[in-house]
Amino acid sequence: MFGLSKGITSLSRTAIRRNAHTLPDLPYAINALEPVICGEIMELHHKKHHNAYVTNLNAAETQLKEAVSKNDISKVIALQPALKFNGGGHINHSIFWCNLSPNGGQPSQELSTAICEAFGSFDNLLTQMQAMTNAIQGSGWGWLGYNSATKRLQLATCANQDPLQATTGLIPLFGIDVWEHAYYLQYKNVRPEYTKKIFDIANWNDISERFKKAAGC
Repeated sequence: MFGLSKGITSLSRTAIRRNAHTLPDLPYAINALEPVICGEIMELHHKKHHNAYVTNLNAAETQLKEAVSKNDISKVIALQPALKFNGGGHINHSIFWCNLSPNGGQPSQELSTAICEAFGSFDNLLTQMQAMTNAIQGSGWGWLGYNSATKRLQLATCANQDPLQATTGLIPLFGIDVWEHAYYLQYKNVRPEYTKKIFDIANWNDISERFKKAAGC
């Protein structure tokens, strides 16, 4: 019991030191990704959905601090789904906005080499990632990640707002959001069209920088 109480106290101090999370600004105009993603979708996705994750994450962390201060272990445990869902939503979308750009460039030489080693070619990566993401049942994310153990690129999917690294250990490089609010107003139920066109606005400059940091190259 002492060890658990000590761990909770440490968690409380961490939560207290942490500033409230805020909605990050988009790194481009709200309509900059048109025609691939229309401004109306971006407005709703960013200012409504992502903002809701931030608001709810802050609320959950406030409740966590209160529960920890009261040594209410049951409450701490009960808050974990809200922290995971809203924290994951905040993490995923903060990456997603930067993963997209009207002028995303090309993969760096280092990333291109890693893509060919893992998938055979750039086209194979796109084909495999699109197919994997289309196959997600319900809501979730398709990811290109970096496996620090094998030192290779790897594809993975996560359900709902589960964050990639906390869920699989992979470092996220590029994510495709296939919650319906990400595309339905424009693409209706034709998810494959959305997951194909999103590569036209992939920010390979950002993805390459994430790879460089993850791989230490």
